[in-house]
Amino acid sequence: MEGSPRLGSKGLVKKHEFVRIIIQCLLSIGYEKSASCLELESGISCKSDDFQMLESQISSGNWDGCVDTLNTAQDLTDETRAAALFLVFKQCLLEYLSCGDDKLALAILQKEVSALHVDRSKVHNLARIILSAKEMEQSKTDDIAVCELRKELLQELEKLLPPPITLPENRLEHLVETAVLSQIDSCMYHNLSDAVSLYADHLCGRDQIPTETVQILTEHKNEVWFVQFSNNGKYLASSSSDCTAIIWKVLEDGRVTLNHTLRSHHKPVSFLAWSPDDSKLLTCGNVEVLKLWDVETGTCKHTFGDPGFIVSSCAWFPDSKRLVCGSSDPEKGIYMWDCDGNELKAWRGMRMPKILDLAVTPDGENLISIFSDKEIRILNVGTNAERVISEDHSITSLSISGDSKFFIVNLNSQEIHMWDVAGEWEKPLKYMGHKQSKYVIRSCFGGLNSTFIASGSENSQVYIWNRRNSRPIEVLRGHLMTVNSVSWNLKRPQMLASASDDHTIRIWGSSRPNKIQPQKLC
Repeated sequence: MEGSPRLGSKGLVKKHEFVRIIIQCLLSIGYEKSASCLELESGISCKSDDFQMLESQISSGNWDGCVDTLNTAQDLTDETRAAALFLVFKQCLLEYLSCGDDKLALAILQKEVSALHVDRSKVHNLARIILSAKEMEQSKTDDIAVCELRKELLQELEKLLPPPITLPENRLEHLVETAVLSQIDSCMYHNLSDAVSLYADHLCGRDQIPTETVQILTEHKNEVWFVQFSNNGKYLASSSSDCTAIIWKVLEDGRVTLNHTLRSHHKPVSFLAWSPDDSKLLTCGNVEVLKLWDVETGTCKHTFGDPGFIVSSCAWFPDSKRLVCGSSDPEKGIYMWDCDGNELKAWRGMRMPKILDLAVTPDGENLISIFSDKEIRILNVGTNAERVISEDHSITSLSISGDSKFFIVNLNSQEIHMWDVAGEWEKPLKYMGHKQSKYVIRSCFGGLNSTFIASGSENSQVYIWNRRNSRPIEVLRGHLMTVNSVSWNLKRPQMLASASDDHTIRIWGSSRPNKIQPQKLC
């Protein structure tokens, strides 16, 4: 309706269309009386004139009239018109067959259906149905079944035919949800899975992400090099140059308490990895062996390889039964083991550079490794297909998003690069602002849907970015020396941990009034 009144401050909304989708919405949420009243008062029907005509013609079996309506309907492409006519002729043909009139059914197939530009396999299927018409005569379709089939035809046409003949399903809900999602996408701090209120434009404050220290853990006696929350968010693990690793417990109120101190290592522990089921923990170091720990008891269950086998990084496959590790010795390569130390697979060779870090995507499909020659290698474990990404600067660490689609790497050029695992991007997204030139600094994804990136820094601060913005949205101060590693709690979107050379782990939380009071745990 070109002359339809317009609504909204910009005059972009046609009143007729707006009322029509409101009526559709009322019907879809069960307010039939209200929908009828609105139709009566506005003089606007949810169904277009063309579709009301089709509804009447199909319900009464007026197939010629139905064909005429579709042939004269505007806003239809030739492809859509042919598809709609095919559905109508198919129903007509089937009804003739159910009445035993296979000659009329055959005539429709030959004269009408065959002339349509539709998938020929559909035409052949109808021909096969006619050939088996004798079988159908034994169980003719009754009137009730015919009515149901005609209703199904109307439903198919309603989905097939475009606006304005029909309305897309749940159109108003879709428009509102699209507007809400647009506001969420523009919100730098959005970090809640709760439904968004429609009463006001959406805008989160910085209290939605962890920005304040709520607890300081001081149990380690030397530099803390690595920190990582468990997948279920109930534990935190840390490793240190004091040759220990610690399993901490996250209480219901968010406080973190010491659970087990793991003391079997004789040299600094620089890396650890939780099994996906959180029952086991791996620990290793640049000059240390790989050890497997039972989380419940805190006991060492297995030490992998011979004493000379030095492991720099490790990761788990989704089944929590297989693990993979990379050696800092180029001659050793990458190994896949089961939990008893049985070698399942190995990738090694004289030409393999030193492995600095590796990770397995949560879906178990890809093994991603970073090497001392500034390369990132993405290996599809199932097909053995490999893709190589070359960076211009040395890479120090790697982290993968929870949906297995993206990964980030820290570079000593004071940048973090985000790549897509599938390989569709020619260039990475870049994040800057932190300080990194000499040490291994680790970053992580975090928050709702891995919306944020957090990283340590050589200037004793923690940096947080929204993935859509190359500059940090928050800088967290409190540590006194280099922040080596950060970890975002997967189950508590407003909880972050950071590990520093100042011998402490800081737990960061929301700045809202009900936060835990900062305290030290000695």
